[in-house]
Amino acid sequence: MPETRADNVIMQKVRDGDLAKMAVLFERHHRALFRYFTRLTGNHGFAEDLVQDVFFRIMKYRATYRDGSPFTSWMYQVARNAYLDGVQKRKNETPLFEESVPEPASSEPDPSEILRRRQDLGLLRRALAALPVEKREVLVLSRFQNLKYDQIADILQCDAGTVKVRVYRAIKALSQIFFELAGEKAS
Repeated sequence: MPETRADNVIMQKVRDGDLAKMAVLFERHHRALFRYFTRLTGNHGFAEDLVQDVFFRIMKYRATYRDGSPFTSWMYQVARNAYLDGVQKRKNETPLFEESVPEPASSEPDPSEILRRRQDLGLLRRALAALPVEKREVLVLSRFQNLKYDQIADILQCDAGTVKVRVYRAIKALSQIFFELAGEKAS
């Protein structure tokens, strides 16, 4: 049984009262949710809080899970709501994207190449942070979380064609911001 189908079955059991199965869902999905929130917020502490909130909400609202509904789409809808609520609560606090996001390990070529990659990664993070939240969210879901357009459409409650257009526009805006930050003209 593919993992997605297995997740659906496990969530049905959780919905029906087998709360011990939540541990399986947590183990399978907490890292992906943490990466999702870290890329949206740039703040590790906030991302950890949001992951915990998502699993609390999954328990609390488990009765709203529908048979046949893909678990990951439903989970990201819950995650999106947790994120929006969390941002609203932190509105008057310190800005997001203040903590650095750890860089992925690379195959360490020469020092100048390492420096250039770090600079590019820093510019990319800054460009992503400068995007409006709607564009940042659709990019994180499609490019970093590797969700399909139909799954994103379920999460955002629109059609897949709309998602495709939003991703295209978000990439275009990200590219423009990146090149502006780099001091170059976007072509």
